[in-house]
Amino acid sequence: MSLEISVVIPLRNEEPNLAELYRELTDTLDTWGRAYELILVDDGSTDDTFRILTDIHARDPRVCVIQLRRNFGQTAAFAAGFAHARGRLIVTSDGDLQNDPHDIPALVETLEKGHDIVCGWRRSRKDPWLRRRVPSILANWLISWTTGVRLHDYGCSLKVFRSEVIRPLRLYGEMHRFIPAIASEQGVKITEVVVNHRARRFGTSKYGLSRTLRVILDLFTVKFLLSYSTRPLQMFGPPGLFLGIAGIGITSYLGYVRLFVGQPIADRPLLLLGILMVFAGIQLVTLGLLAELQARTYHESQDKPIYAIRHVLKAADVGNDDRVTIINKN
Repeated sequence: MSLEISVVIPLRNEEPNLAELYRELTDTLDTWGRAYELILVDDGSTDDTFRILTDIHARDPRVCVIQLRRNFGQTAAFAAGFAHARGRLIVTSDGDLQNDPHDIPALVETLEKGHDIVCGWRRSRKDPWLRRRVPSILANWLISWTTGVRLHDYGCSLKVFRSEVIRPLRLYGEMHRFIPAIASEQGVKITEVVVNHRARRFGTSKYGLSRTLRVILDLFTVKFLLSYSTRPLQMFGPPGLFLGIAGIGITSYLGYVRLFVGQPIADRPLLLLGILMVFAGIQLVTLGLLAELQARTYHESQDKPIYAIRHVLKAADVGNDDRVTIINKN
């Protein structure tokens, strides 16, 4: 039986939750009857998390345990899990028991109806209103508006991906929450499913208001990657041209005043502004050209295509036979 499901869960100081987490996951997936593996990533825990994971692995060969050398963050932990996942579908979840493993079959079944990514939506969150839910509502609106991928709950870790969608992605910073937006560049089909959300029973949350600032900074990166990664000159060029033309207009006007009206212009702040705008325009256009060169180097050095293919209908080379071969890139 081929491996269908890889469940990737990052963990940091979740010692009190591990036994119940493992029990719920195995009860759900064993009852469901599909071949699966659990990939549990210890992201620099300072408690007994890794020892307990080692004991679980010794009892169950379907459990893969990855221990990172230090705390690299949730995005890095997910990336490590994705690199070791062997399943046709990859499920992600948190390890604090707030995500309900019983929702996994429904997410997978929704994906198999023709989607590439299915995201959990914690419609009834069991988190503090002011400290967690309000920043989340604002962040979800901002991310949806900026990226054009409309989701109610970017922060929910319970998601299902086709492996060929998630493997090519390179994740940095706090970008695991932006995976649907980043993957949208490939033309994937994304949907949401309402999932159960539970109050934290043990331990303390690793999230806070300070993380919201890092998410906003990463959002700028995601927006640039989605809109301008293959054409950066179109980002830097328009403001550069505007500043350059405006600066030339100002300095031309001042030149006319000096040459034909006879008024002194050396002590006018407008002269400095015009010169500054001309040089700023030149710098922005030059920066865009350099970014174009770097973008081409990036794509060509990695043989990275600037497109993503879903299907190819290829004519078979059989003489006058008009049959076609369907090559599925999914």
